Amino acid sequence: MSAPHTAPEAVLPPAPEGAPPDAVMPQVVDHVAVARLYGEPLFALPNDLYIPPDALEVFLEAFEGPLDLLLYLIRKQNFNILDIPMAAVTRQYLVYVDEIRNHNLELAAEYLLMAAMLIEIKSRMLLPPKPVPEGEEPEDPRAELVRRLLEYEQMKLAGARLNALPHFGRDFLRAQVYIEQSLQPRFPEVHVVELQEAWRDILKRAKLVQHHRITREELSVREYMSKVLRALQGRRFVEFEELFEPEKGSTVLVVTFIALLELAKETLIEITQAEAFAPIYVRLAYTPA
Repeated sequence: MSAPHTAPEAVLPPAPEGAPPDAVMPQVVDHVAVARLYGEPLFALPNDLYIPPDALEVFLEAFEGPLDLLLYLIRKQNFNILDIPMAAVTRQYLVYVDEIRNHNLELAAEYLLMAAMLIEIKSRMLLPPKPVPEGEEPEDPRAELVRRLLEYEQMKLAGARLNALPHFGRDFLRAQVYIEQSLQPRFPEVHVVELQEAWRDILKRAKLVQHHRITREELSVREYMSKVLRALQGRRFVEFEELFEPEKGSTVLVVTFIALLELAKETLIEITQAEAFAPIYVRLAYTPA
């Protein structure tokens, strides 16, 4: 009679050093590990998992200062801001200050100053009021605090209304569209001062070549107007200085300049300039037949 078949026993590796006797790691993993620790699978969470108390902090309310906290305590409990119950508000305020003092002493300093003010107001309310003249009400120790709270609440509401307005970059963006257009270049206009400077420069050069001759000569402005128009025909632009003849003397220069002014006045010519301080050019304002 043959012996019954028995399943071979699974060979398990020795337990890690320092682990309990029944903590062994199977050679074959047939279920999902919950995590890996230094590359080794972890099938169950350790019983001694330690999380420091200050590893996670949740702040349900964030305040911008002592007045903000005090206003929050008053409005949350529907207290009358003109008749603040100092004992209840001070007690709740000190609880919050104790919490933040344990975590941030520098932040708590500002809140401690307000706590001292609340305690002072409460102590003054416990004392008998000072005698006042008949017909006047005694001074309320809470009056200054109420004034500051009302002013702060007004500023806070105004800031909330401003923040509700649409802000550029937060609520909307400015649309920018670039359109390429072929525009006819528009030359800047020549000012009278620039004409004067050009005229002075021509006079200076005329004095260098002029001769001292005393003659009587009658010159016609109309004749020089026609002469300027003939010089401009068939040419797109003519430099301002080319229309003058310094060698003929200052008299001819004056008449030529007056002729140019008359032609510009009658819109027969255009005096243009490519850019500021650039040379001045003259051209016909019409197209000859």
